[in-house]
Amino acid sequence: LENMRFEKYEGGARMGESINAAEIKKILEDNEERLRRYVSLLVKANELARLTGPSDEETLWRAHVADCASAVPLLPERGAVIDVGTGGGLPGIVWAVCRPGLKVTLLDSITRKCALVDKIAAAMGLANVSVVCSRSEDYAKKQAEKFDAAAARAVCSAGVLAEYLTPFVKRGGRLLAFKGPKAAEELAPAAGKWKSLGLSEPRLVSYALEDMERCVAVWDKVAPTPKGIPRRPGMAEKFPWYLANAKKK
Repeated sequence: LENMRFEKYEGGARMGESINAAEIKKILEDNEERLRRYVSLLVKANELARLTGPSDEETLWRAHVADCASAVPLLPERGAVIDVGTGGGLPGIVWAVCRPGLKVTLLDSITRKCALVDKIAAAMGLANVSVVCSRSEDYAKKQAEKFDAAAARAVCSAGVLAEYLTPFVKRGGRLLAFKGPKAAEELAPAAGKWKSLGLSEPRLVSYALEDMERCVAVWDKVAPTPKGIPRRPGMAEKFPWYLANAKKK
């Protein structure tokens, strides 16, 4: 990946880097037994609470497990990572299986989901997984800059996700946000402003998921988290940090 050539797009993110499909296939094959076990447990848990949209095993495998595994090459071999808004354990449990040297924290604010995901991790014997039930803003204050990487597959915009993720990550770490074809549009409003969150300009790393083109937005943590981040719960989405009217607290 280090030797890939980058191109600029008008929003400021670097384009042109991609994850090798053969590498993704090997990751899935090497870990298929345990990942299939996870899918089976997730289907059963979905009967008790809505952890994911689809509930059949093959759709979960193709649309979720394979998607999460695609970003494994972007992770360190060892260290601590946090999955913010984990839901059913995606991507965190997939990463814990594929990168056993990582300590993975699964964070969600919904108690029922946390309880079920905790049971899934225990049933799989994943000693490198811990589940925390808390709002992102509150937990970030307790665990400021403790992680080597933070990630999310949430539906909010990339700029908002970056504010949620950056306080968790130590300098030299990275942020990852799973995105679809509108990633460039989401990133454009904050072009040239990312240092306000202690971040580099983002780059988009592409990969193919069946017939869909997907990407991961990646930021490097280049400076300490600025004072005032995280803000109070709800402020990140209500008043995006990159807009002139953003409220500081």
